[in-house]
This record gives sequence, structure tokens and C-alpha cells, in this order.
Amino acid sequence: MNNWCQNIRGWFGAFCLTVSCLLLAGCAASSTRPSGATTPAQWQAEQIAALDQAQQIYDQAQQQPGLLAQDEFMRHAGHQHSGAAFTVIFGQYQNWYDGFLGSYLRAQRKFAIAQPLPHHAAASPLAQPGAWHAVPALPAIARLARGKRAVFLNEDHTNPETRSLSVALLARLRAEGFNTFAAETLYRKGIAGLRRRGYATADSGFYTREPVYAEMVRTALRLGYRVIAYEAADSAHADAREREEAANLYRRAFVGHPDARLVVNAGFAHIEKHGRYLGGHSMAEDFMRLSGIDPLAVEQTMLTGHLRKSYDSPYWRAVIDALHPRQPVVFLNAQNRPWSLLPRAYDVSVFFPRERTADGRPIWLGLWGLRVPAALPSGFCKGQYPCLVEARAVGEPRAAIPADRVLLRCDAQQRALWLRPGIYALIAVDAADHVIDSATLVAKAGTPLPRGAPATDYRAMACHPLMQVFKVRH
Repeated sequence: MNNWCQNIRGWFGAFCLTVSCLLLAGCAASSTRPSGATTPAQWQAEQIAALDQAQQIYDQAQQQPGLLAQDEFMRHAGHQHSGAAFTVIFGQYQNWYDGFLGSYLRAQRKFAIAQPLPHHAAASPLAQPGAWHAVPALPAIARLARGKRAVFLNEDHTNPETRSLSVALLARLRAEGFNTFAAETLYRKGIAGLRRRGYATADSGFYTREPVYAEMVRTALRLGYRVIAYEAADSAHADAREREEAANLYRRAFVGHPDARLVVNAGFAHIEKHGRYLGGHSMAEDFMRLSGIDPLAVEQTMLTGHLRKSYDSPYWRAVIDALHPRQPVVFLNAQNRPWSLLPRAYDVSVFFPRERTADGRPIWLGLWGLRVPAALPSGFCKGQYPCLVEARAVGEPRAAIPADRVLLRCDAQQRALWLRPGIYALIAVDAADHVIDSATLVAKAGTPLPRGAPATDYRAMACHPLMQVFKVRH
């Protein structure tokens, strides 16, 4: 079993229990919620049992050849189980696999976290007219980072849109003097090879199997960041994991590197600077206490749109309806101090625009100016479906996580790959992971970007009269 199979249980178990608490509080959602008669202890026990079931399916899936076969195995096996806890847990696995396959809208259908207004939230930036003004997040965050020794960026692991801005920020932060980059679940023993190659493989980490996450790591390496791993040992859970990760960050980033300036990508509240987390302190709070460094904490998970409108934060909806931003924004006051939804926990909160799609794919895949859409050659896949299309920079081997992937199920589907301008080697693989087609694809600078339509308006395209590939429910 490879590294990411061995390591998933430890950190995923902590994440699942965190989601359990959110569900009990009514803060997270999936297609099924626990009944009112379920006590916290019962729900936790059910989730632990469901995690065991899901993990068994997942481990068996890894024996299948390639992502398509693994995904098909998991979906078939998942139908053999039922219950609210299993739906919640296994939905997260399926969400991640859809992300690996580039099926981002389908991933959101499988699992999403609702965003009601948290306790102790600050007043909305719209509450006092003129007190706060919205500005593009990219340049604003780079300015806020000036003079800082560390920037902590968080993401929702189940929503890759929340890592899209982090990719675009790397160049601006590099220009500000940041030189070290750390990403959650990178495996330390693979770091030397990762640095040497310049791209992630399936053995580099767990989330790096998703192309946007892999692009984040590839971008950091290309920009000259020293990339480090900070994941805790498998045996470390909850507060112990936070402490170990903080110690790893400090030791590997700064010991022997007194001029280091660190950018960290982490999930959810791992980056909160104050507040109780998983029975103790967060990684960021432990890092601050250990290092004496006060990082800029950028919150990116609480103010995004959802396919189900009821999951949206009321603050997010008010801002979107009032300002209609087309790129991520933050709010500043007259003194250029940033607004934060939870000001004790985070320094600044990012509002993502309403998600829009073109030909069934979200246009945030453009990574806020870095990438353009590139249409597939006519007849690609040679009529063999399902067909997984992958694009890699010329010279990268098949072991490299591609710049983008897209899953096709029929000739009628039109899908574009989102790529940085350049020349790419394109392959199509079948469910047995055999290459069935190949081509060279050029992503052209200056390609017009589609305006798109709201993701909530997207409807299925039928590949044949009896089947709908995808459907979004409000």
C-alpha cells in the first residue's frame, strides 16, 4: 500500500470527527442528516463505524487500475451500504474522487458544507455604509503580507475553488520576498524527489492527486519556493496532530533558515489564531507560541457559493447581490485594515464570486488570470466512453499529476481543459487505464474567457435518452 493509502486514516479520522461536530451543531450538511433522536455519542459511534466501512471500500478500490476503475469500484460498493453516517463519510471520499477526476460540480453534489453565520461573527461589511470597501483580493492580500514572516491560507478540502486563489497568490507573495511553501498532507519522505522533479505524483501526498492542488505545488516549485512537508505522524490525532504540525513547520521552515518567509496551505480552522480547536489549540496557535511569529491568517472557506442556495452564508449572499464581483474580494476600511468574519481567529476573510460554469465546468479553473480554456480536438477519445482526458506539459511523464483532467461520457459532451498558455501532451484513457488516444494541445494566451452561467442554473446533458450524466438540484 502506498503512502497516501497508509496515511489517510489518521488525518481523515480527525477531519470526519470535526465534521461530525459541525453536523450536530447544524453547521455542515450533506444529502442526509442524523435524526433528532441521535445523541452526540451515538452519532460519533456511527461515524466511526462508517469510517471503517468507507476505509475498507477505499483500500479495495486502490487495487483497481487507474482513477476511473477506482471511482467505479467505490461507487458500486457504496450502493451496498446505507445510513446517515455512511452517507456523510463516504460522500466525502466520493467528493474527493470527483475532484481528482476534474468533475467539480459532481463533487459538490456529493458533499458540501453549509455556512450559516457562526457565533461571535463580526457585523457584515455592508452593515455600515461607507465603513468598508471591497477590493480585489489578490493585490490586497499581498500588501497585507508585507513585513510578515508567515502567511497562512486555509481551504475547504471538499471545495477546490477555495484553493484557486492560493495558487494565484504564490507569485505575488514571492515578489514580496516569501521563499518557503508548505502544503497539508505532503509526505516528507517524498520531498526530495518532488523538489528535483518539479511536479507531484500520486506518491507526493493525498490532496496533490487533485489537479489544482498539484498545480499549487508545481507553481511554488517553479517560482523558486523551498517546498516543505509538515504533516504529523499517523499516530497523532486531534490536538496532538496540531502540536506536531506546528513544530514541524517551525523546525523545517526556520531552523537553519533565519531568512525564511513562509506560506502555508492548510485546511479549515488549522490556521485560526485564537480559539479552542479539536480539544486544544490549532496548529497556527501552537506555531505562534513556539515561534513568536504572528502570521497573516487568510480565511477562504466560509464565504463561497453553493449549488444548494440554502447552504450559503447570509453575509456572502448579501455581498454578492449588492456588488456582483467577478473575482475574489476582501474588505478594507479607511485605514486599510481588513475585515474578518471572525476577527479573533483570522486577519482577513475572502468573498469568492458566484460560481459560474461554461460547458459544465467552473470558470474559476482559470485561477484568476493564470489559465485559459483549451477545446479538445474533434473526435478525441475515438468514441470510447467513459474516457478520462489528461493534459500535461510537454516533457512531463504520465506519472505526473496533470495540469487538468476532464471526464467524458459521450460524444455529445463539450468540455474544455483549463491550462496555462503553452503546449501540452494530451492523452485519453479508458476504464482499464489504457491510453486510447493522444494529441498535442496548444493553450493560447489571450483566449477569450467565457462569461459562463451561474452554477446553480446548470442542467444535465443527456448522453442518451435514458440517462442524464449530471443534474444540479437547488
